[in-house]
Amino acid sequence: MKGKIGCWQGAGLMATTLLGTGVFILPQLTIEAAGNGALIAWALLTAAIIPITLVFGRLAGAFPHAAGPAYFVEKAFGQSAGRTIGLMFVLVVPLGAPAAILMTFQFVNELVALSGWFQVGVELLLLCVLFFLNQKGIQVSAKMQFMLTLGVVAVVVGLFGSVGTNIGDIKRFTTHIEADINSIAIAASIAFWSFLGVEAMTHLANDFRNPKKDMLPAMMIGTVLVGLVYLGCTLLLLLVPTNSGVAMVGVINQLFGGYGAQIIGILGIASGLATVNVYTASVSRLIHSFSHEGVLPQYFSTLNGSGLPARASNTVLVVMACVIVMTYMTGQELDDLISWTNGVFVIIYLASMLAAGRLLSKGYWPLVLTSCVLCLVLAAALGTNMLYAVCLLFVLFGGLEWRKQHNKRRQAALA
Repeated sequence: MKGKIGCWQGAGLMATTLLGTGVFILPQLTIEAAGNGALIAWALLTAAIIPITLVFGRLAGAFPHAAGPAYFVEKAFGQSAGRTIGLMFVLVVPLGAPAAILMTFQFVNELVALSGWFQVGVELLLLCVLFFLNQKGIQVSAKMQFMLTLGVVAVVVGLFGSVGTNIGDIKRFTTHIEADINSIAIAASIAFWSFLGVEAMTHLANDFRNPKKDMLPAMMIGTVLVGLVYLGCTLLLLLVPTNSGVAMVGVINQLFGGYGAQIIGILGIASGLATVNVYTASVSRLIHSFSHEGVLPQYFSTLNGSGLPARASNTVLVVMACVIVMTYMTGQELDDLISWTNGVFVIIYLASMLAAGRLLSKGYWPLVLTSCVLCLVLAAALGTNMLYAVCLLFVLFGGLEWRKQHNKRRQAALA
C-alpha cells in the first residue's frame, strides 16, 4: 500500500478519531460523575496521554507496520505475545465500534426520533456509509476528517465567544473544584474512551507518505487539540447549565438562539462515523497482515484494485452489523460495551508501552514508565470491568502457545 497521507491530514484523522462519538457526550457524563472535578479529570488525562502518544508516535515512525501494537509487542516479547495483542484488537473492534455507532445514534435522535427496529435499520445504514468510504481509501477520509476537525473546533470557539462570561466566573469553577479522588478517578475512566484511537493510528503508518517524519507530529497535534476541545466543552457545560438530554444541544440553543439539534446532530454523526471508519481501516490492515502470517485465513490476504484490504474491511463491517442486531435483541447496556472495550485497550496500551521499553532508546524510558503507571491506574479505576480483558488475554495467549508447541511436536515427529 503506497502512502498518500501527509502530516496535517494525519492530524485530522487523529483528532476526529479521538473526538469521535464522545466530543458532545463524554463531558456531560464526566460532570455527572465528578461535578466540576471533571475539569481535573480531563486535565490529568490529557497530560497523561501525551507520553503515551509520544511513545506510540515514535514506535510507528521507527517500525511502520500494518499490525501496529501487535508488531511492536512481537519484536519485543516474541510471536505469541504479539499475536495475542493483535487478536485482542481484532476481537475488540467489532465490540467497541458498535458501541460507537450506538453513541452516534443519540445524535440521529436529536434530528429524528426513532426507536425499535427503525433505530437498528438506521444504525446499519451508517455502516453502509462506512462501506463506501472504505472502498475509496483512507486518504479520502483523511481530507474530509481534517475539515470536520476544523468544524468542531470552530463550533467550540464560537460557543466560548457567545458565553459572555467574565474571568471571575471562570475562576470560580477552576479555583473551587470538588477534588474528590474517587469521583475524579471514575470520571477519568469514563473519559479514557475519548483517547481510544491513539494506537489505531499506528496501523496506518504505511498510509503516510513519510511515516518517520510525519507520524509523531500528526499524532501530537491531534492529541493536544482534542484535549483542549474536551476541556473547553466541559467548562462550557459548567458555565451554561441545561436540562437537555444531550447537554451540548441545550448550550447551543441558549447561546445561538436555537439550531442546537441540527448543529450537534450533524457534527456528532460525522464525528462518530469518522471514528468507526478509522478503526475499520486499522483492523482490516491488521487482519490483512495476519492472513499473510498464517494467523488468520488466507482469504483476507487479497487486496482490491485500489490496493486496499477490502475483504477484511467488509468482513469487519458485517460482524459489526451482527453485534448491533444482537445488542438490540438482548438488551445489552451500552455502558457495559464501553467498559469492556476500555479494559481491552488498557492491556493493549500497557503491552505496547512495555515493548517500547525494549525497542526504544533509554531516553524514552521516563515516558514509558509514566505511561505504564497511567495504564495501571486506569485498570484499577475500571475494577471488575477488566475481567473480560484479562480472560481474553489468557485464553488467546494460552491458545497460541498450545498451537506453537503442538506444531513443534508435529514437526519433530515428521523429522
